[in-house]
Amino acid sequence: MGIITISRGSYSRGKEIAEQLSQKLGYQCISREILLKASRDFNVPEVKLLQAIQDAPSVLDRLKHGKKKYIAFIRKAFLEQIQKDNVIYHGLAGQFFTSDLPNILKVRITADFNFRIKVVMKRENVSEEKARQILTKIDEERTKWSMFLYGIDTKAPELYDIILHIDTITVNDAVEILYNYAKLPCFQTTTDSQKKLKDMLIAAKAYSFIVKKFPEANVKCKDGAVLISVESSLSVEKVLAKKFSKLLKDIEGVKEVKTFVIPFET
Repeated sequence: MGIITISRGSYSRGKEIAEQLSQKLGYQCISREILLKASRDFNVPEVKLLQAIQDAPSVLDRLKHGKKKYIAFIRKAFLEQIQKDNVIYHGLAGQFFTSDLPNILKVRITADFNFRIKVVMKRENVSEEKARQILTKIDEERTKWSMFLYGIDTKAPELYDIILHIDTITVNDAVEILYNYAKLPCFQTTTDSQKKLKDMLIAAKAYSFIVKKFPEANVKCKDGAVLISVESSLSVEKVLAKKFSKLLKDIEGVKEVKTFVIPFET
Protein backbone atom coordinates (compact mmCIF):
# COMPACT_ATOMS: atom_id res chain seq x y z
CA MET A 1 0.00 0.00 0.00
CA GLY A 2 1.37 3.37 -0.93
CA ILE A 3 1.23 6.62 -2.88
CA ILE A 4 3.43 7.61 -5.82
CA THR A 5 3.80 11.03 -7.42
CA ILE A 6 5.38 11.24 -10.85
CA SER A 7 6.68 14.57 -12.07
CA ARG A 8 7.40 14.41 -15.75
CA GLY A 9 9.20 16.73 -18.07
CA SER A 10 6.99 17.62 -21.01
CA TYR A 11 7.08 14.97 -23.74
CA SER A 12 9.10 12.58 -21.56
CA ARG A 13 6.62 9.66 -21.72
CA GLY A 14 5.78 10.03 -18.06
CA LYS A 15 2.09 9.38 -18.66
CA GLU A 16 2.86 6.01 -20.27
CA ILE A 17 5.04 5.03 -17.36
CA ALA A 18 2.41 6.06 -14.80
CA GLU A 19 -0.36 4.14 -16.55
CA GLN A 20 1.66 0.96 -16.98
CA LEU A 21 2.96 1.13 -13.41
CA SER A 22 -0.58 1.55 -12.06
CA GLN A 23 -1.67 -1.61 -13.87
CA LYS A 24 1.30 -3.57 -12.55
CA LEU A 25 0.77 -2.40 -8.96
CA GLY A 26 -3.02 -2.39 -9.06
CA TYR A 27 -3.08 1.31 -8.09
CA GLN A 28 -5.45 4.00 -9.32
CA CYS A 29 -3.82 6.36 -11.83
CA ILE A 30 -4.92 10.00 -11.68
CA SER A 31 -3.94 13.29 -13.29
CA ARG A 32 -6.61 15.51 -14.85
CA GLU A 33 -9.12 14.13 -12.32
CA ILE A 34 -7.63 16.49 -9.74
CA LEU A 35 -8.39 19.55 -11.85
CA LEU A 36 -11.90 18.34 -12.57
CA LYS A 37 -12.57 17.81 -8.87
CA ALA A 38 -11.18 21.24 -7.93
CA SER A 39 -13.24 22.80 -10.72
CA ARG A 40 -16.43 21.22 -9.38
CA ASP A 41 -15.70 21.86 -5.71
CA PHE A 42 -14.87 25.55 -6.12
CA ASN A 43 -16.87 26.39 -9.26
CA VAL A 44 -13.77 27.49 -11.16
CA PRO A 45 -13.30 26.80 -14.90
CA GLU A 46 -10.82 23.99 -15.46
CA VAL A 47 -8.84 26.15 -17.89
CA LYS A 48 -8.06 28.65 -15.11
CA LEU A 49 -6.81 25.91 -12.84
CA LEU A 50 -4.71 24.46 -15.65
CA GLN A 51 -3.16 27.85 -16.33
CA ALA A 52 -2.36 28.20 -12.63
CA ILE A 53 -0.10 25.12 -12.68
CA GLN A 54 1.30 25.54 -16.18
CA ASP A 55 1.79 29.19 -17.07
CA ALA A 56 4.47 31.41 -15.64
CA PRO A 57 3.20 33.98 -13.11
CA SER A 58 2.33 37.38 -14.50
CA VAL A 59 2.69 40.72 -12.76
CA LEU A 60 -1.06 40.62 -12.11
CA ASP A 61 -0.72 37.22 -10.41
CA ARG A 62 1.97 38.59 -8.15
CA LEU A 63 -0.20 41.51 -7.12
CA LYS A 64 -3.52 39.70 -6.72
CA HIS A 65 -2.27 36.26 -5.65
CA GLY A 66 -4.37 34.66 -8.39
CA LYS A 67 -2.19 31.60 -8.66
CA LYS A 68 -2.07 31.03 -4.91
CA LYS A 69 -5.85 30.86 -4.78
CA TYR A 70 -6.13 28.31 -7.56
CA ILE A 71 -3.17 26.30 -6.30
CA ALA A 72 -4.90 26.13 -2.90
CA PHE A 73 -7.99 24.67 -4.57
CA ILE A 74 -5.91 22.11 -6.47
CA ARG A 75 -3.93 21.14 -3.35
CA LYS A 76 -7.14 20.48 -1.43
CA ALA A 77 -8.55 18.32 -4.25
CA PHE A 78 -5.24 16.45 -4.58
CA LEU A 79 -4.88 15.67 -0.86
CA GLU A 80 -8.50 14.58 -0.73
CA GLN A 81 -7.99 12.21 -3.64
CA ILE A 82 -4.93 10.46 -2.22
CA GLN A 83 -6.46 9.83 1.22
CA LYS A 84 -7.71 6.45 0.03
CA ASP A 85 -4.16 5.25 -0.72
CA ASN A 86 -2.86 3.04 -3.55
CA VAL A 87 -2.68 5.98 -5.94
CA ILE A 88 -0.29 7.14 -8.65
CA TYR A 89 -0.51 10.82 -9.53
CA HIS A 90 1.29 12.00 -12.64
CA GLY A 91 1.29 15.72 -13.21
CA LEU A 92 2.52 19.02 -11.89
CA ALA A 93 2.90 19.96 -8.22
CA GLY A 94 2.51 16.49 -6.68
CA GLN A 95 6.07 16.56 -5.34
CA PHE A 96 5.40 19.95 -3.71
CA PHE A 97 2.07 18.99 -2.18
CA THR A 98 3.61 15.91 -0.55
CA SER A 99 7.05 17.28 0.33
CA ASP A 100 6.46 16.76 4.07
CA LEU A 101 5.56 13.08 3.68
CA PRO A 102 8.73 10.95 3.42
CA ASN A 103 6.91 7.65 2.80
CA ILE A 104 5.47 8.85 -0.51
CA LEU A 105 7.56 7.74 -3.49
CA LYS A 106 8.39 10.90 -5.44
CA VAL A 107 9.57 10.24 -8.99
CA ARG A 108 10.95 12.47 -11.71
CA ILE A 109 10.89 11.29 -15.33
CA THR A 110 13.15 13.27 -17.61
CA ALA A 111 14.78 12.99 -21.01
CA ASP A 112 17.44 14.62 -23.13
CA PHE A 113 16.25 17.79 -24.88
CA ASN A 114 16.97 16.38 -28.34
CA PHE A 115 15.01 13.22 -27.48
CA ARG A 116 12.04 15.35 -26.46
CA ILE A 117 12.29 17.39 -29.67
CA LYS A 118 11.87 14.22 -31.70
CA VAL A 119 8.83 13.23 -29.63
CA VAL A 120 7.25 16.67 -30.16
CA MET A 121 7.92 16.56 -33.90
CA LYS A 122 6.22 13.19 -34.16
CA ARG A 123 3.24 13.87 -31.88
CA GLU A 124 2.50 17.42 -33.03
CA ASN A 125 3.63 16.99 -36.64
CA VAL A 126 5.80 20.12 -36.51
CA SER A 127 9.27 21.08 -37.69
CA GLU A 128 12.37 20.73 -35.52
CA GLU A 129 12.54 24.50 -35.03
CA LYS A 130 8.90 24.68 -33.94
CA ALA A 131 9.36 21.72 -31.58
CA ARG A 132 12.36 23.46 -30.01
CA GLN A 133 10.30 26.62 -29.49
CA ILE A 134 7.45 24.67 -27.88
CA LEU A 135 9.72 22.87 -25.42
CA THR A 136 11.72 25.97 -24.53
CA LYS A 137 8.56 27.92 -23.71
CA ILE A 138 7.09 25.12 -21.59
CA ASP A 139 10.33 24.57 -19.65
CA GLU A 140 10.82 28.29 -18.97
CA GLU A 141 7.26 28.76 -17.73
CA ARG A 142 7.40 25.73 -15.44
CA THR A 143 10.67 26.91 -13.92
CA LYS A 144 9.27 30.40 -13.28
CA TRP A 145 6.08 28.90 -11.83
CA SER A 146 7.85 26.62 -9.33
CA MET A 147 10.36 29.29 -8.32
CA PHE A 148 7.57 31.83 -7.73
CA LEU A 149 5.37 29.55 -5.64
CA TYR A 150 7.90 27.31 -3.90
CA GLY A 151 11.30 28.91 -4.37
CA ILE A 152 12.75 25.81 -6.01
CA ASP A 153 13.03 24.53 -9.58
CA THR A 154 10.83 21.54 -10.49
CA LYS A 155 13.97 19.82 -11.81
CA ALA A 156 15.82 20.08 -8.47
CA PRO A 157 16.96 16.54 -7.54
CA GLU A 158 16.32 17.03 -3.81
CA LEU A 159 12.59 16.98 -4.50
CA TYR A 160 12.64 13.34 -5.57
CA ASP A 161 13.49 9.86 -4.34
CA ILE A 162 14.46 8.71 -7.82
CA ILE A 163 15.09 10.36 -11.20
CA LEU A 164 14.87 8.28 -14.38
CA HIS A 165 16.21 9.36 -17.76
CA ILE A 166 13.86 7.82 -20.27
CA ASP A 167 16.17 8.36 -23.25
CA THR A 168 18.64 6.00 -21.57
CA ILE A 169 16.20 3.28 -20.51
CA THR A 170 12.91 2.08 -21.98
CA VAL A 171 9.41 2.66 -20.61
CA ASN A 172 9.27 -1.00 -19.56
CA ASP A 173 12.59 -0.65 -17.76
CA ALA A 174 11.31 2.41 -15.90
CA VAL A 175 8.12 0.61 -14.88
CA GLU A 176 10.08 -2.37 -13.56
CA ILE A 177 12.45 -0.15 -11.57
CA LEU A 178 9.60 1.84 -10.02
CA TYR A 179 7.62 -1.31 -9.27
CA ASN A 180 10.51 -2.61 -7.17
CA TYR A 181 11.03 0.78 -5.51
CA ALA A 182 7.35 1.00 -4.59
CA LYS A 183 7.62 -2.30 -2.71
CA LEU A 184 10.33 -1.03 -0.35
CA PRO A 185 9.23 -0.74 3.32
CA CYS A 186 10.06 2.97 3.48
CA PHE A 187 7.39 3.74 0.87
CA GLN A 188 4.56 1.86 2.53
CA THR A 189 1.63 3.65 4.15
CA THR A 190 1.67 3.63 7.94
CA THR A 191 -0.75 4.70 10.65
CA ASP A 192 1.41 7.74 11.35
CA SER A 193 1.61 8.75 7.68
CA GLN A 194 -2.17 8.43 7.31
CA LYS A 195 -2.63 10.63 10.37
CA LYS A 196 -0.27 13.26 8.99
CA LEU A 197 -1.94 13.13 5.58
CA LYS A 198 -5.31 13.71 7.24
CA ASP A 199 -3.94 16.75 9.08
CA MET A 200 -2.51 18.08 5.80
CA LEU A 201 -5.92 17.77 4.18
CA ILE A 202 -7.61 19.61 7.04
CA ALA A 203 -5.03 22.41 6.74
CA ALA A 204 -5.54 22.55 2.97
CA LYS A 205 -9.31 22.78 3.37
CA ALA A 206 -8.94 25.52 5.97
CA TYR A 207 -6.56 27.52 3.79
CA SER A 208 -8.88 27.19 0.77
CA PHE A 209 -11.59 28.87 2.87
CA ILE A 210 -9.49 31.94 3.70
CA VAL A 211 -7.08 32.24 0.77
CA LYS A 212 -9.13 34.89 -1.08
CA LYS A 213 -8.77 37.44 1.72
CA PHE A 214 -5.62 36.10 3.39
CA PRO A 215 -3.40 34.58 0.66
CA GLU A 216 -0.27 34.99 2.79
CA ALA A 217 -1.76 33.15 5.78
CA ASN A 218 0.17 30.16 7.11
CA VAL A 219 -2.18 27.30 8.00
CA LYS A 220 -1.09 24.14 9.80
CA CYS A 221 -2.89 21.30 11.51
CA LYS A 222 -1.84 18.75 14.11
CA ASP A 223 -4.21 16.18 15.55
CA GLY A 224 -7.18 18.18 14.31
CA ALA A 225 -6.03 21.47 15.86
CA VAL A 226 -5.78 24.16 13.17
CA LEU A 227 -3.23 26.92 13.65
CA ILE A 228 -3.56 30.05 11.50
CA SER A 229 -0.81 32.65 11.43
CA VAL A 230 -1.71 35.83 9.57
CA GLU A 231 -0.10 39.24 9.24
CA SER A 232 -2.47 41.96 10.41
CA SER A 233 -3.08 44.48 13.14
CA LEU A 234 -3.05 43.16 16.70
CA SER A 235 -6.25 45.06 17.35
CA VAL A 236 -8.22 42.65 15.13
CA GLU A 237 -6.76 39.41 16.47
CA LYS A 238 -9.88 38.51 18.47
CA VAL A 239 -12.17 39.43 15.59
CA LEU A 240 -10.18 37.26 13.19
CA ALA A 241 -10.04 34.38 15.67
CA LYS A 242 -13.82 34.43 16.01
CA LYS A 243 -14.30 34.72 12.26
CA PHE A 244 -11.94 31.85 11.42
CA SER A 245 -13.42 29.59 14.08
CA LYS A 246 -16.92 30.14 12.72
CA LEU A 247 -15.79 29.71 9.13
CA LEU A 248 -13.90 26.46 9.70
CA LYS A 249 -16.01 24.78 12.38
CA ASP A 250 -17.86 22.55 9.90
CA ILE A 251 -14.71 21.11 8.30
CA GLU A 252 -14.59 17.40 9.10
CA GLY A 253 -11.86 16.58 11.60
CA VAL A 254 -11.38 20.11 12.97
CA LYS A 255 -11.25 20.03 16.77
CA GLU A 256 -10.19 23.61 17.42
CA VAL A 257 -8.94 26.70 15.59
CA LYS A 258 -6.19 28.93 16.96
CA THR A 259 -5.35 32.28 15.39
CA PHE A 260 -2.09 34.17 15.82
CA VAL A 261 -1.66 37.64 14.38
CA ILE A 262 1.79 38.74 13.28
CA PRO A 263 1.91 42.55 13.58
CA PHE A 264 2.56 44.54 10.41
CA GLU A 265 6.14 45.70 10.13
CA THR A 266 6.44 49.48 10.27
